[in-house]
Amino acid sequence: MITSFDYFFGGHIEMQDLGFAGIPIDDRNESDDRLASVFDETLFIAELMERNGFDTLWLAEHHFQNEGYGGIGNIPMLSVYLAQKTERLKFGAFFHTVPAWHPLRLAEDYATADILTKGRFRFGIGRGYINREVETLGSPLDDDDANREKFEEQIDIIFKAWNERSFSHRGQFYELPPNITYRNKPLKELTLVPRPRNRPVECWQPIFSASPRGIDFMMKHGIKGVVPGAGKRSMEIARRWQEAHAINGRETELGEGLALVLQIHFADTVEEAQEEARVWFEEQLKALAPLGRMPQLSEAQILATYDPEKAPMAGLPTVRDLVADDAWICGPPEHVVDKLCEIQEKFPGLERISVGAGALGIPPSALRREIETFGEKVMPAFPAARR
Repeated sequence: MITSFDYFFGGHIEMQDLGFAGIPIDDRNESDDRLASVFDETLFIAELMERNGFDTLWLAEHHFQNEGYGGIGNIPMLSVYLAQKTERLKFGAFFHTVPAWHPLRLAEDYATADILTKGRFRFGIGRGYINREVETLGSPLDDDDANREKFEEQIDIIFKAWNERSFSHRGQFYELPPNITYRNKPLKELTLVPRPRNRPVECWQPIFSASPRGIDFMMKHGIKGVVPGAGKRSMEIARRWQEAHAINGRETELGEGLALVLQIHFADTVEEAQEEARVWFEEQLKALAPLGRMPQLSEAQILATYDPEKAPMAGLPTVRDLVADDAWICGPPEHVVDKLCEIQEKFPGLERISVGAGALGIPPSALRREIETFGEKVMPAFPAARR
């Protein structure tokens, strides 16, 4: 049963001239003031979510995004600020780009935010997908195997630092503590200061490929999964997830330990909502397809997203395709309620849904309207999720 509704904001600013016919991604270079407006936008969204009974505002970590698509580089710092402006709403990362951090700095920053927000900060982790960010900050990304190996070692270190009073680590990428003398003695162990007040730390990680290695790693640390959409692929992932828990000796309901991420757009009719969302989804394609986020596309289709004349003829996915696959829900509030009830029936163990999916191309002013409509006209149909 759904007991929590969240929202995921990717940290983009208000933009004009969107879609295939709009400004090319590489021609966007926003001013400092415009880029900094993301913090006001995030505060507006947080205050609106709190008034409307949402549980958690999830934020995306990005770096060097002068185009205006992702302007939040330090989620723990921003979350501490937002917690001072709200009373109940929780905050978290969808996701911390772990290879962009030293693992002990991330462990410290999370613990500090956990203490200062009095337990209202959540932990989400990912391997990153933008080489301009990850490679610039000193970790591999184009080499997928090296990226995964470093990420897994980093997460091992973070959980060790949180859960053990003192610790040491010797691995492929890190030697902790280093081989040094401290106060006339060899340094043998470290203690993380501070450690999270709320332990064990609940951790969330996206599931895309659902590889056995990735699932096994999540089982090892008790990490929960975040799944895009609610269609056939999500059902396949949920079944693999359930099987993995069974292998590890735990019987679960389908969807238990997972969060589904959807995108919702309201209008008087399904057709009207899909047409309004068309240009926003085109902007997402322009931004994300060249970054490998849509692996089903051919090279020719990806190149077509750069060309406003070729793009409409390239057989690219549309909002209607995503609606058909239950990744987007478009239409009036009563239609959204019906679709969410169907999802709840398909995944009886599911408790958490994010009703925003990053919304890369949707203006924040439109996002605020979506959040308010959802809170006023959809959430009352799910009293167990109302905060």
